[in-house]
Amino acid sequence: MKIGIVCYPTFGGSGVVATELGMALADKGHEVHFITYNQPVRLDFLSHNLHFHQVVIEEYPLFEYQPYELALSSKMVEVVKKYDLDVIHAHYAIPHAYAAYMAKQMLKEKGLDVGVVTTLHGTDITLVGSHPNYKTAVEFSINNSDVVTAVSNNLKETTNKLFNITNDIKVIYNFIDVDKYDNAHKEECKRIALAKPHERIFTHVSNFRPVKRVEDVVRIFNEVRKEVPSKLLMIGEGPERAKAEKLVKELNISEEVFFLGNSTEVTKILCYSDVFLLPSQTESFGLAALEAMAAGTAVISTNTGGLPEVNIHGVTGYLSNLGDVADMAKNAIAIVKEPSTLEKFKQNAKNHTRQFSLESILPVYEAIYTSCYQKKEA
Repeated sequence: MKIGIVCYPTFGGSGVVATELGMALADKGHEVHFITYNQPVRLDFLSHNLHFHQVVIEEYPLFEYQPYELALSSKMVEVVKKYDLDVIHAHYAIPHAYAAYMAKQMLKEKGLDVGVVTTLHGTDITLVGSHPNYKTAVEFSINNSDVVTAVSNNLKETTNKLFNITNDIKVIYNFIDVDKYDNAHKEECKRIALAKPHERIFTHVSNFRPVKRVEDVVRIFNEVRKEVPSKLLMIGEGPERAKAEKLVKELNISEEVFFLGNSTEVTKILCYSDVFLLPSQTESFGLAALEAMAAGTAVISTNTGGLPEVNIHGVTGYLSNLGDVADMAKNAIAIVKEPSTLEKFKQNAKNHTRQFSLESILPVYEAIYTSCYQKKEA
């Protein structure tokens, strides 16, 4: 099939999932076309099955804010016509599903049809979509998509609660390429470069937005290090990084905390880790936690959003109430204090990720695309 994928080309979870999905589809022989304003960060190669089409936004003095949705929908029409795409998969309701709907209507006027699949990822619903200025457009986009999916049961329930949804929402969990993490462990893991053999390594990966509560990450680690010699790896960039760095200095733990910035080698970095810290205000799914678990890392997280569907309390890690730094620190210490306990949690985490494997999830999306294609041909 010929599939267009519209996503944010960033390090965020939705962009990562969309990119990994597209590359996996191309490996299966499908023709995949990414349509966005920059090449996705994890799209590290192009081939005869894998293409990138850049959305260029012209600068007009008339507009204070340039109309990306118009440029995006026009580019979708151009790509669908030129390459005869069967389906457009829009990751994020606003602006992507909305632009896909407009493209579909423009194509209909030319006697062409394309299926539109919309995947809801979280902040497009909980932060953007619920705002009065966008609510009507989000609701319209969801109800006028051919197929709608959400990355967790919690997100599906939240969407139905916030909006008047007449379309069915199918839950398809985010996925990971388990083999990639197995291969990373087979490579030399230079853990000794960051920590002594008796020290534990904690990791946090995010876009450092307020919702990630990175200062809580630092506070949790500070309590743990008082009991167990440890190091903390902070991976990512964002508006809250400066606050986290300031707190690290105030606590006088700069020699134990490493800010590594954005990285395309998260898989290798996770092979160093013992425990992943994710004290988020909310997570629609928690892809970062799942990636850590696939690398054999236990997870300490909040019990918000879709995280309880990923991190199993007392098995793969522990869940705590939002903001309960003391409980998260206590649970982290319980995991890392004894080597045998740590090893058990790490193995449980790795085993649990098998149900989220690419091999399990990819056929579900292929079936959805096929249903859209059959409607188009009917």
